[in-house]
Amino acid sequence: MTTPGTSAPAPKRSASDLFGWRVIDIVIAAVLGVALGLVFWAWNSIGYLWFQAADAVTPGFGGTAVGIWLLAGVVGGLVIRKPGAALLVELLAAIVSALIGNVWGISTVYSGLAQGLGAELVFAAFAYRRFGIVTAALAGAGAAAGAWILEFFLFGNIEKSVEFNIIYFVSLIVSGVVLAGVLGWFLVKALAATGALSRFAVGRESRREV
Repeated sequence: MTTPGTSAPAPKRSASDLFGWRVIDIVIAAVLGVALGLVFWAWNSIGYLWFQAADAVTPGFGGTAVGIWLLAGVVGGLVIRKPGAALLVELLAAIVSALIGNVWGISTVYSGLAQGLGAELVFAAFAYRRFGIVTAALAGAGAAAGAWILEFFLFGNIEKSVEFNIIYFVSLIVSGVVLAGVLGWFLVKALAATGALSRFAVGRESRREV
């Protein structure tokens, strides 16, 4: 028995089940990447205003706005549940956002790589067998950590104060947990409840819960 918001480990899968991507996996990864890339694009203006306003209150606090940009990796990992899914969906979403146009240009793709890898490592740490809300929250935190590391070394944050980087790190982690992890988990559950994910494990779990 599992408590609400948690999940038992998924049954052990064969290597072909775990590593073999089906055509539907690739299609859904592409669909999620495009859809969430559009979400990223829409969030670029809102999130950037939030980032600036929060940073004006306390430098580094702008990290609270970043979680939505971390959402794709969490959602991709929760839905497809195969190695590389979190990284691929986050990267695709970043590419879509960059192609449509934003103020960050090609650096958006670098961010997608770092954030997707951060989420991917968390799913890998659970051997792609746990996909409850706790795993989702940790994946959001992992994506946030990836973003922080990239910005620290490549985007000049290494030159900023220790205080700024600590506040920014904590803000990113909290935003990743809440806006990417928890929100992402509920989003996937809502999608599964519609029957749109019936060919995936999360869809079958949703039918059993009903």
